[in-house]
Amino acid sequence: MSGPSDLAPLLDEARALLPEVIALRRRLHENPELGLVLPETQKAVLEALAPHGLEVATGGATSAVVATLRGGRAPAGAGGPTLLLRADMDALPLTEATGLPFASRHEGRMHACGHDAHTAMLVGAAALLARRRDALPGTVKLLFQPGEEGYAGARVLIEEGLLDAPPAVDAAFAIHVDSTLPAGRLALRPGPIFASGDVLSIDVTGRGGHASMPHLAADPIPAACEIVGALQTFVTRRIDVFDPVVVTITRLQAGTAANVIPAHANLLGTIRSTSERARAAAHEGVRRVAAGVAAAHGVEAKVHIVPGYPVTVNDARFAAFARAVGAELLGERAVVDMAAPVMGAEDFSYVLQRVPGALVLLGARPADGPAEPLHSNKMTLDEDALAYGVALHAAMALRWLASAQERVAA
Repeated sequence: MSGPSDLAPLLDEARALLPEVIALRRRLHENPELGLVLPETQKAVLEALAPHGLEVATGGATSAVVATLRGGRAPAGAGGPTLLLRADMDALPLTEATGLPFASRHEGRMHACGHDAHTAMLVGAAALLARRRDALPGTVKLLFQPGEEGYAGARVLIEEGLLDAPPAVDAAFAIHVDSTLPAGRLALRPGPIFASGDVLSIDVTGRGGHASMPHLAADPIPAACEIVGALQTFVTRRIDVFDPVVVTITRLQAGTAANVIPAHANLLGTIRSTSERARAAAHEGVRRVAAGVAAAHGVEAKVHIVPGYPVTVNDARFAAFARAVGAELLGERAVVDMAAPVMGAEDFSYVLQRVPGALVLLGARPADGPAEPLHSNKMTLDEDALAYGVALHAAMALRWLASAQERVAA
């Protein structure tokens, strides 16, 4: 790998671009959009990319933007290796409570997961890479993706042929900000880095009656409550602690009046795991526990599991490469080797099932005030940290394309 002087200018240029990057981030933050169709967000991205002379395409069923930068040193024919850089664009259904002067203008919509920052950083990286177009020995695809927050936008785009469209993608890289990690720190690990996320619903059916005469009814509420506790015991007794699973019930819904035993109760929650083996064991165990507890109470339980995002698995070699580039750019002390995955879920997992690559966490903890976690309606970021993300995207593209081309030549 080349000396640090080769990457040092990237940070300086990224800091010089920071006012534009922050302005774009704030524009997106004020106007968050949900789901797969984000017209205002797409418009802002297209306007920001326009000066850089990229080949730009937009999504079919979504508001995705794919900007392609073909390097001047790419070999004729296939065009050399191709790296995908990804930023997600959608917001969350939350009402913002940060008090920021550029807070969301829309009730019930907020960029509480940093996707506004992800988008702005990737636009900044496009500017840095466009300046180096003539030196690139391959192609960079910059993907601005909608629908990460529960809509499987990455899967939709893959089904539309994103990874296979010429030039086909050989590897992929993404950055996710972390509002609790010190600004400028880079956290990553090989193997699982984000968990799978499945939706769990359990319908408990008994027999309704008068609240004063429970013996004449079959009350589903005590059974539902016992299922909640039994699931926690199941996880600690039947799941390997070194291959973890999280089962969390987030809603228990039943009843209409103080003097009526209802006939039905519903439990809603989530199942998280970091391997397909543990995921399968959790699904089977939840069904067994719910049926057993229900039978003991003389009621019936039906379990419905909606599979969500798979485990996000970093390719070991690519993760090591990303770590080396991060250490070269930011300094060895800035790199944090994660001991365990995050139990949240990410739809970049679908991309990493198809091509090698990695997702990393970039610290953006505010310098002042509390560090609110992602998905909090009070979450804020240190905007100066965005310069690190701009430079890291560009550094990864420069280094990976060069190393990939060297491997082909050898």
